[in-house]
Amino acid sequence: MSEREYVGIDLHRRRSVIVRVDKDGKHLSTVRVANEPLDVAAGVSAAGPNPEVVLEATYGYYWLVDLLAELGASVHLANPSGLHWGNRRVKNDERDALDLVKKLRLGELPEAWIPPPAVRELRELVRYRAKAVRLRSGLKAQVHAVMAKEGVLPSRYDMFGPGGNAQLDSMEVADNYRTRIESLRGLIAAYDTEVAMLERDIARQLKDHDGYHAIQQIPGVGPTFAAIFVAEIGDVTRFSSAEKLCSWAGLTPKHRESDTKVYRGRVTKQGSKLVRWAAIESVAKNRGGTRLQADYRRLAERRGKQKARTAVARKVLVLVYYGLRDGVIRSLRPTEEAA
Repeated sequence: MSEREYVGIDLHRRRSVIVRVDKDGKHLSTVRVANEPLDVAAGVSAAGPNPEVVLEATYGYYWLVDLLAELGASVHLANPSGLHWGNRRVKNDERDALDLVKKLRLGELPEAWIPPPAVRELRELVRYRAKAVRLRSGLKAQVHAVMAKEGVLPSRYDMFGPGGNAQLDSMEVADNYRTRIESLRGLIAAYDTEVAMLERDIARQLKDHDGYHAIQQIPGVGPTFAAIFVAEIGDVTRFSSAEKLCSWAGLTPKHRESDTKVYRGRVTKQGSKLVRWAAIESVAKNRGGTRLQADYRRLAERRGKQKARTAVARKVLVLVYYGLRDGVIRSLRPTEEAA
């Protein structure tokens, strides 16, 4: 029986470099192939059955992970932020693939979770919705900018609701400014339609997801934030504790320790930006609901509002962990029964 080989792939948009080494790290071969399934399969199959294959979680890796799994390989995904290549004197594709293999073989690979196809597809909709909302917000900001140029103050907080639209309809501005505003309003209406369609599709796909419904019991977490948590976190059981989920989301402080000195700084902000944003935004208005408002007020008086929001957001993410894991948040049951 042949010994299992290790394969490193430096994936690019059009071509990739495939490096093979044996269990002792001896370099066996390097090939550069086009990103065609048959070419990649031929390059990997030279390593024999069930090789250990590693690649970075980089642009467009989904298809390659699925292909390697079909070939029977044990696939490992490297987290780019944990590689710390440093200032190498030589930087090329072959060296990148070799370094990936070395880290895998020595057990030093900062490994990322490979989401299954269903999670990836859900993320596609959730992330696209978030992108569409950001683009729509940019269009709305342009309308306010044109109004400012004409010295027109908004009469409503929401200039795109019934009252705000009435002001925009009756507003007297120069013709070219009017043209731009009407064009922007048309684009905003188109984005409204697309966002509503995405929200319906996401809700339909999650209608039987117990965790999705459970975490909406958390004050401030509605369907949008719940969908973000479900899609971005994926299989929550990959985290052994709520604290590790918070660390993955970048909501835990940096820790630096040397000899007798210990420094704990600001939150790391590493991990999913979308999860971190959703957790913080969920406490922006109601401060975490009646159960967490006291914690917010106490922390705000002592450390400031921004740090209090981050701390309470971390507590919200703890509740999300248990809601996704168990399909119910037991600590919120008394509140429901009292209501």
